[in-house]
Amino acid sequence: MTSQPRIIGAASTKVGDLPGSTTMSLHVEAALAAVADAGLKVADIDGIVAAYSIVEPQVMMASGFLEYSGFRPDVAMTISNGGATAAMMVMQAMMLVNERHCRHVLVVAGDNRLSGLRGRATEAIAAIGSHPQFEFPYGLTTPGGYALIASRYMHEYGVTPEQLAAIPVTQRCHAMLHPLAHMRKAITAEDVLASRFIASPLRLLDCCPNSDGGAALVVSAPDAAADAPDGRVEILGVGQGHTHEFVIGAPSLLEFGSHDSAARAFGRAGLTPADVDFVEIYDSFTITVTIELESMGFFDKGEAGPAAASGELAIGGRLPCNTHGGLLSYGHSGAAGGLFHFVEAVDQLKGRAGERQVADARCGMVHGSGGILAAHCSVLLGAR
Repeated sequence: MTSQPRIIGAASTKVGDLPGSTTMSLHVEAALAAVADAGLKVADIDGIVAAYSIVEPQVMMASGFLEYSGFRPDVAMTISNGGATAAMMVMQAMMLVNERHCRHVLVVAGDNRLSGLRGRATEAIAAIGSHPQFEFPYGLTTPGGYALIASRYMHEYGVTPEQLAAIPVTQRCHAMLHPLAHMRKAITAEDVLASRFIASPLRLLDCCPNSDGGAALVVSAPDAAADAPDGRVEILGVGQGHTHEFVIGAPSLLEFGSHDSAARAFGRAGLTPADVDFVEIYDSFTITVTIELESMGFFDKGEAGPAAASGELAIGGRLPCNTHGGLLSYGHSGAAGGLFHFVEAVDQLKGRAGERQVADARCGMVHGSGGILAAHCSVLLGAR
């Protein structure tokens, strides 16, 4: 295999309730930290890929970031595709360096969803995944859409609430090992099952929190990465999969585009699920994790829940999942939530995850999912 683009820098801000933070301040904090981690200067960055913000909506986020920060790249663009955005940003950065438009691309996102939306979070976010004409006016919210899928999935495959509860418990254990995580108080399966319903069968602890935070990566051309302090993390394969935008248009409540995105990523990398040492899977809700793991070929249908309950998704288990705590416990700051998964994957592949370190981690998958399991992007990373 020829040398592939590398992620040579990665950084996350602290995540949680960060009063005084703004969307742009989080962008800049994360960006400067990632550039420093790459051993570069601001002037070395010749490409910027930015995302969206719910708190400070901007049509041209990349341009706003440049104006605010002082970066002056040759290429700047904004991508918005819900929870798949971070992975798609990395895919876009990869293509920019492959086509030699850029040598060092900064991928950056941030939002202060908790402090910036205090008191308005539900009304601002609940409708994002619902059709404004045919769904939301009749009461279907984003959690409600996932609840429909969860009900169908649990009925079809016999997965129990107790099995799903193992996912947030496992990920909370991982977050407790990360000093930057939002949620670091231990929880039990009993706590999950006793938390209030948000949209049955999904309870409060089945759902990710709103958080403040930012994250950034530097994606570099192979030759440009040669001078980096540590350029070992290679982008091995990427793929996308799309079936619908809103649940009303979904061809199935059991089959989703994550199957196609993973198959394309594995095909381009020449790998299989058996080659993957850990996964960082977009986890807006517990049901998201089980469906995506099975859809991508890591488990047979109905097996991911029991696997979580038996400890297979824990660090040291068969397939460590969301080793930083994921959106459910590390925190969810919009597009930055997906980038947190990439920062963790880079830390794992560079062997700098501390107590969270997966032994002999050589290959990891990061997956992003936008809307209600609508848009999917899978990225395979490896350590040379």
